[in-house]
Amino acid sequence: MQHRRALILIVVSALSFALMAFAAKLASRSLPAGEVTFARFLLMLAPFLVAPRLLREATTWQRLDLLVYRGVFGGSAVLLYFLAIAHVPVGIATLLNYSSPIWSVLFAALFLDERVRPALLAPFALALTGMLLVTGAFSDPAAPFRLGKWELAGFVSSILSGAAVASIRAARRTEGSWAIYGSFTLFGLLITAPFAFTGFRWPTPLEWLWLALVGGSSIVAQLTMTYAYRWVTNLQVGAIAQLTVVVTMGLGVVVLGDSFGPLQVLGAALALAGIVGVVWLQSAPRAVE
Repeated sequence: MQHRRALILIVVSALSFALMAFAAKLASRSLPAGEVTFARFLLMLAPFLVAPRLLREATTWQRLDLLVYRGVFGGSAVLLYFLAIAHVPVGIATLLNYSSPIWSVLFAALFLDERVRPALLAPFALALTGMLLVTGAFSDPAAPFRLGKWELAGFVSSILSGAAVASIRAARRTEGSWAIYGSFTLFGLLITAPFAFTGFRWPTPLEWLWLALVGGSSIVAQLTMTYAYRWVTNLQVGAIAQLTVVVTMGLGVVVLGDSFGPLQVLGAALALAGIVGVVWLQSAPRAVE
C-alpha cells in the first residue's frame, strides 16, 4: 500500500513540475526570467513560515559540503532552465532539462564510485541525438550541431541537475530531507537574486497569479518527490518523471500554440526513449559474476 501511494505521489510530483514550467512560461512573457526564478525560491520558504520546527530541521546537518553542492548545482540549474523556458518553447526547454538522468549517472560514477555499464552508451547516444533533432541543431547543413544560446542553457541546466541529483543521493546518507530542501532554497535565492533585481518590474495581479502557481507547484512537486523517494526505485522515478516532459509539450501545443515538425517529434521520442533506457539499464539489477 505504501509503495502504491509513493508511485501516486511521484505522478503528482511530475504533474506539478509540468504546471510549474507552464506557469513560468506565462510569467516570463512579461517578467524577466531571473525575477520569475527568484520568486520561485522565495515562495519555497512558505513551509518554514507555516511550521517553524521545519526550519530547525533544515538547519541541522552533518555534511555541510554536500548541502552546498546540492544548493549551488540545483539553484544554478533552475536559473538556466527558467532562462531557457523564457526564450524557447516550454516543451523543448523541459525536455532538455529532464535529460538530467543521463548526466546524474556520470556524476555518480565520478563521485559516488558507481560503475557505469558499457551498455549505457547506446541509450545515451540515442538521447543526445534526439535532443539535437528536437532543438533543430541539424537544420543548417553548413553548421551541424549548432545550438542557440538558450537551447544551450537548457543543456547546461540538465548537466547541473544531474550533478544536483548525485549530490542529493550522497547527502541522503547523512542528511534529512528538510536540510536538503532548505539548502536548495537558500542557495537558489542567493544565486538568482542578482538576476532578479536587474531590470526588476513589479508584477501585475495576473503575473502574481502565475508566480504563485510557479511557487506553489514547486513546493508540491519537491515535497511529494522527496517523500516518495523512500519507497520507490530510481527506475520508477526516472521513468515517471518523463511525464513532465509529455504534459508540458502538450500544454505548449494546446494552450500556447507551439508547433513541432516531424523531425522534432521524432527527436522528442528518441530523447525520451534514450533517457528512460539510461535509467532502466543503470537501475536494473546486475547478475552475480
